[in-house]
Amino acid sequence: MDVERLAELMRAHRPCVVLTGAGISTESGIPDFRSPTGIWARYDPMDYATIDAFLADPEKVWDFYGKRLNVLQEAEPNAGHRALAELEERGWVKAVITQNIDRLHERAGSRALVEVHGSIRTSSCLSCGAVLPFDEVVQLLPVPHCPACGRVLKPDVVMFGELLPAAQIARAEQLAREAGVMLVVGSSLEVYPVAGLPLETLANGGTLAIVNRGSTPFDGRASVLIDGGAGETLAALAERLE
Repeated sequence: MDVERLAELMRAHRPCVVLTGAGISTESGIPDFRSPTGIWARYDPMDYATIDAFLADPEKVWDFYGKRLNVLQEAEPNAGHRALAELEERGWVKAVITQNIDRLHERAGSRALVEVHGSIRTSSCLSCGAVLPFDEVVQLLPVPHCPACGRVLKPDVVMFGELLPAAQIARAEQLAREAGVMLVVGSSLEVYPVAGLPLETLANGGTLAIVNRGSTPFDGRASVLIDGGAGETLAALAERLE
């Protein structure tokens, strides 16, 4: 019934903009960050995920990212990613804003994609500006050096202490303001400024729906709240919106 209520909400309030977090990718075998078994329970983000940590000891940071690249290389889009791509193709979803860096939305077929935390798709040299694609970087592990100048490459993800890509966050804010429904999937809504996007939707007369395992600070403001898995829920949503 909750999925039916979500379908009714999307029929009544258009357009739908989706905001996804790590929870949509756990079903593809990619660990989340903030749960008791998540990445930050095992790795201190101040040691592995800040720009200062990278500049001080890039080899240590790549020991962390190298393990993640191997997981990401094997991961495949799941039913949740595929359902969102299908709903976009059929006109139900205007765009997907994602906090994820794993490329799974793109590989599932999403085209109107806003990656506010960057992507593991490429890594760049902070000295000469060379950019290498994912597959080439994997071949250079455990510590990928720039083939042009020799400096250790930086993954093109937003680390703590770095600004979000201006064009991407501006696009995300615009989409949030225009959304009839902001559908949050698999995000704890704790990391700002992205966690503030639902406020943009609500302030401009839109509605909020949340699909997530566990609570978020915005649960009390959601018109539909589903505590469940992204794959099963979104696949059922796609069926109901035939």
